[in-house]
Amino acid sequence: MSLIIKSGTLITASQTFTADLLVEGEKISQVGADLDAPGATIINASGKLVMPGGVDPHTHFNLPMFATVSSDDHYTGHKAAAFGGTTTAIDFVPQDAGSLSESVELWHDRADSLAAIDFSFHMNITRLDAAVEAEIPRLLEMGIASVKVFSAYNGRLRLQDGEIFRLMRIARQHGLLTMLHAENGDVIDILASEALAAGYTTPEWHARTRPAWGAVEAVLRGAALAAQAQAPLYIVHMNAAGEADMLQYAREKGLPIMGETCPQYLFFTEEHLRRPDGAKWICSPPMRTAQDNERLWQALADGTIQTIGTDHCPFFYDGSKPILYEGQPVAIPGKELGAHDFTKIPNGLPGVGDRLPILWTFGVGSGKLTPNQFVALNSTNPARIFGLYPRKGSLLPGADADIVIWDPNRRLTYGIAHAQHRTDYNLYEGWELAGFPEKVFLRGQLIVDGERWLGHAGMGRYLKREPGAQAI
Repeated sequence: MSLIIKSGTLITASQTFTADLLVEGEKISQVGADLDAPGATIINASGKLVMPGGVDPHTHFNLPMFATVSSDDHYTGHKAAAFGGTTTAIDFVPQDAGSLSESVELWHDRADSLAAIDFSFHMNITRLDAAVEAEIPRLLEMGIASVKVFSAYNGRLRLQDGEIFRLMRIARQHGLLTMLHAENGDVIDILASEALAAGYTTPEWHARTRPAWGAVEAVLRGAALAAQAQAPLYIVHMNAAGEADMLQYAREKGLPIMGETCPQYLFFTEEHLRRPDGAKWICSPPMRTAQDNERLWQALADGTIQTIGTDHCPFFYDGSKPILYEGQPVAIPGKELGAHDFTKIPNGLPGVGDRLPILWTFGVGSGKLTPNQFVALNSTNPARIFGLYPRKGSLLPGADADIVIWDPNRRLTYGIAHAQHRTDYNLYEGWELAGFPEKVFLRGQLIVDGERWLGHAGMGRYLKREPGAQAI
């Protein structure tokens, strides 16, 4: 079965040009002018933009937290991603079961039958001992080529510096990439305890007890550990200006260290947590200041930061009230759990479906990013870094036909009705957008056609990744 997307303006990480795309089966087979194939379905993309599907390197579907679970599973979250133009998502496997392989198997049990777009896994390492160290190389047999560590969440997720250093050396030896959540867990614990003791329980204290300086020093500390381990490093969800400064310093020293930020850190500040509905903006790390927003935009534009993920981990704002999802009432306990204690508000936001539409209007449309940078940051660079390129993140012959036809002239008032997340709010409610996905293809199959959902649970495929992916 053949498909020709004709006369669209193709946007890749490096080029913008008019061409046809010939899709045969699940792959792009040709890119060129005036392509023809007998019996092919023709889609006229004149006046439209054609881009590779988005690759979100940072999602948390169906994640247990604080006596509840993130409200999107691997079907609902993947569906939301697709409506926003994302066709590949990489989720994190918690180290909850006995062994790493058992943890991965548990996550496959949660994901495989529900997946509606293609997906892969990172492995959280939150406990390190001799048995875990011995099993880490086996992650490659499971298709996992990246491990994540935390310098926060004492007693739950955090590894000590020496453990992180040991893990980095093992990862380097076997071609795995280490990822770092960079905050200072000791400072956070002290400040949070003091705030509660003083009676400060409202959402803004989530940000006030997780100061930016802790993130800044943790990035530099992580870079120093990586340098001494001679290992590559990827800093997740960068949120502070000083983090970008530290990343720039490390990269200027020639270290293979890369960074990711998220849309929430480009648009929102601690002030949003002071609103009556401030719990909606609770995530970790927290929002910072307008000056931090601007520095992160600059770091994206100048190449200091390489990717934009979402850290998608949604919770209901009020889980006592059901919403309708695909015609069925759904209610999942959410941020109301912390109504009287900010430390009990589930940490996380919806975003997997928002990323591309929001960044097109307010990144490309405002001149902060070029269209090619938009594709690089949201698709091509994540695919390169995490060993999926050129199968994903490209419009090259031989690539999976993960294709977004984008209507640059469509205007809409965005919000929960368009975002498709399974939750009761959207951070961008009422924002005016210019440009939106019109059609989305997964491996040559049309899964989003305007407002119509044509995908289904179980059609997404697990992507095994190889070691030694590119540091860019």
